[in-house]
Amino acid sequence: MTIPLFHVDAFTDRPFAGNPAAVCLLPSWKSDRWLQAVAGEMNLSETAFLVKNAEGFDLRWFTPKVEVDLCGHATLAPAHILWQQRLTSGHEIRFSTKSGILKAMRNGDDIELDFPLKPEAAADAPPGLLEALGASAKYVGKNQFDYLVEVDSEAVLRALAPDFKRLATVPVRGVIVTSGSGDPRFDFVSRFFAPASGIDEDPVTGSAHCCLGDFWRKRLGKTEFVAFQASSRGGVVKVRVTKDRAFLGGKAITVAKGELLVEEDVP
Repeated sequence: MTIPLFHVDAFTDRPFAGNPAAVCLLPSWKSDRWLQAVAGEMNLSETAFLVKNAEGFDLRWFTPKVEVDLCGHATLAPAHILWQQRLTSGHEIRFSTKSGILKAMRNGDDIELDFPLKPEAAADAPPGLLEALGASAKYVGKNQFDYLVEVDSEAVLRALAPDFKRLATVPVRGVIVTSGSGDPRFDFVSRFFAPASGIDEDPVTGSAHCCLGDFWRKRLGKTEFVAFQASSRGGVVKVRVTKDRAFLGGKAITVAKGELLVEEDVP
């Protein structure tokens, strides 16, 4: 028996942009070592593994290096595949994850994810963080997963060339860098660096917007945003904040599909 495998670009409406994820549909769970080995073989920022349950799907996410507790684009990608391949019906999919029940809903041409808000609080920059980024900070905060650094402008943000080896020594999942946008189409821009998790720069990071939505809500006095993640691939995330939830909207496109031929567990 072979295992269906898909390559999806998320938070984009065109191929070779947004954030790529592998989506692996399993009949039942395999060992963590096998899951991590497959994610390493795929060598994408995330590989999403799904197993059907009574109310929807169990969902886990692995970078090439580690398992993570929350991922936006690798939730958008499997929701896209499940509807595209007609493996589920209705307008809502429930995913059981390490971050609780997450929902994906159809919203016009977009898929909208219902995620927990992950607000930050002001924090001192840990030793080496700003030096590794090569920038000064208007503000530094920290939430459950990441540090958030606000810089002076979009030009500063786009020009960042971090020392990833040094940044990997900061004891955190990743670093969100953000600023207001100079483009009237967008409310704010960001980049996300996570070398300690095996990803120097993530192309589009849905889970970071669970923090960014609250951060910019407090600064801009609004609850709905169109955000741009200014990686080399780039991607657009629509963010809507309601109480303690972040609703993340975007599109996805299937780039490739095939079969995983190796089912044997890793020795």
